Amino acid sequence: MRLTLRVWRQKNAGAPGAMSTYEVDGISSDMSFLEMLDILNEDLILRGEDPVAFDHDCREGICGACSLVINGDAHGPERTTTCQLHMRSFRDGDTIDIEPWRAAAFPVVKDLVVDRSAFDRVIQSGGYITAPTGAAPEAHATPVPKADADLAFEHAECIGCGACVAACPNGSAMLFTSAKVNHLNVLPQGSPERETRVLDMVAQMDAEGFGGCTLTGECATACPKGIPLLSITAMNKEWLRARRKVRG
Repeated sequence: MRLTLRVWRQKNAGAPGAMSTYEVDGISSDMSFLEMLDILNEDLILRGEDPVAFDHDCREGICGACSLVINGDAHGPERTTTCQLHMRSFRDGDTIDIEPWRAAAFPVVKDLVVDRSAFDRVIQSGGYITAPTGAAPEAHATPVPKADADLAFEHAECIGCGACVAACPNGSAMLFTSAKVNHLNVLPQGSPERETRVLDMVAQMDAEGFGGCTLTGECATACPKGIPLLSITAMNKEWLRARRKVRG
């Protein structure tokens, strides 16, 4: 396959950025999208040019580091992570636009790499439990209804990639935050911090500069792990209940 790539190049957060055009040839349809970028970077290095900076780690669809907007879609045309997107999703001769996540709370570090530490601070504000755990307890010591266990597992699948923020017209982090809140709030271990968790995490999310949620649903559509839009509704109910309880 021969492809034309229009890639966002930006030296740092304070420098202006622009799209640069590159041609790549000999791309196999069996390559992953990141392998295709590796080929591009090998060509750039051989020409004495600066390679394109992009995030990646496991390349197995687990960590979510490989965050790119491809032809306007977070992670590309398939509902998966960028590292698991293969070039068979494109056609010979295609022009592909490759950009970083676009959100005020995710400043560009370089080229396609953004700083997602805002997510870390949201987690630090409430994504933990204070109950002592010690050694692994006996499996049936704390019964958890299956519906609650299933809900917790569903939300625990969130990998914090930020696709929800990149896809949202407002740059909202409500889907990410709701996944983390709901994951812990439905389990007995998370019960002691149930109210403070949702209040603190939502407050930190707002402080980071993420936009407001208008429930357009783009976040859930882009999520590679299928976190449902109803997660936001559940968190909103948790937040209202917690605020009434805290205020007395």
